[in-house]
Amino acid sequence: MKKYLALLPFFCLIMVGVKVFGRNSDGQPVEGKLNYVVIGAFSIPKNAIEFAESAKKKKLEAQFSINPLRKLFYVYVLQTDDQSAAFEEAKKLRKDTPYYDTWVFTGTLGDENKSGADLNPLTGKSIKTIEAVDVKETLPGMVPPVQENKMASASQNPVAISGQQPTDALIEEVPEGSKKFLFKISTHEREIDGDVDVMDLDKAKLRKAASYRGNDVIAIRPVNNSGNIALVCEVFGYRKMQQILNFNAPQPNESVVVDETKITVSFELVRLKKGDFAVMYNVYFFKDAAVMRPESHYEVTSLLEMLQENPKYKIKIHGHTNGNASGKIISMGESKNFFALTDTKEGHGSAKRLSEERAKVIQNYLIAQGIDPTRMQIKAWGGKRPVYDEDSQQAHANVRVEIEILED
Repeated sequence: MKKYLALLPFFCLIMVGVKVFGRNSDGQPVEGKLNYVVIGAFSIPKNAIEFAESAKKKKLEAQFSINPLRKLFYVYVLQTDDQSAAFEEAKKLRKDTPYYDTWVFTGTLGDENKSGADLNPLTGKSIKTIEAVDVKETLPGMVPPVQENKMASASQNPVAISGQQPTDALIEEVPEGSKKFLFKISTHEREIDGDVDVMDLDKAKLRKAASYRGNDVIAIRPVNNSGNIALVCEVFGYRKMQQILNFNAPQPNESVVVDETKITVSFELVRLKKGDFAVMYNVYFFKDAAVMRPESHYEVTSLLEMLQENPKYKIKIHGHTNGNASGKIISMGESKNFFALTDTKEGHGSAKRLSEERAKVIQNYLIAQGIDPTRMQIKAWGGKRPVYDEDSQQAHANVRVEIEILED
């Protein structure tokens, strides 16, 4: 599978209440080029979600969508067909907020068939290089230490987060105290795409400190004084795997190799078994809709491949929402476009019905790809099984779809 699609899998959280991005106010596609005021870009969708949530606390209407050409999730705060208005807003954010690297993307996000360009709002010129960081603890809008010595200036080359190597020749600089790691994620047959969460074991309550892409050499900063961390790898369709080590003095073992240049930690994953549950973290729905956003394509394809690999698999698709309020429900029309708000129909119903329709749209997608419908069941929960309180800062995690393995 293309490496590009791998970002989509981690593209994908099955957040059922995510807003409509790359659309106009009523959720319908806008013709022609659009201009997005972008405050950050991420290769790991979980980081894009958290970055957008932090921006909302600053009273910004932050949303996100995929830029397939860059293979990044762009977090943006304005979408308009007026480029001059986008430039003015970007310049204002640079001047008055911590988002001093804000830039403008002109094109159409979320559509792999459309081209686009990243523009410097001060000069109007194209930005060629967007670099990789993807560190959760970086404050919104602030330049992470690993980037400071690489930038010509904030006005010339906005820092973003990507899995892509810069096109310009740059001298690599590792922040003081950091160490180079390589997280090898694979099955016994092949390398697979995914990311690894670094957990701080010094906290009374286990806390994620950062997320990093797998199968790339990256510099990791220490998260505590003791060095005690857990490395957690969870790729959809596979059992979660955890490695515990000491960052300050990592000890070699069958999964950890320490050499002069880097520390290699291997995660050999195995497929889900009967009784296992997996959250589709990288599947997103349009607001109030039982229609998946384009970014979701990778993860539902991963589910499809899992079912195709093992014809004995039988699954139950569980749908969840945040809260039990009823409201508008947008459904697919006759054209059966699973990934766009075209030819839709609008109704009204309960949160349980919305969670059911969202689970069914995944089932229908799999059926359309040739999976026997008798291998799948549906369970709608509405908001009855929240992970967090409905008003919590992390309430978005309540909006999800889970896959239960009934038979393997």
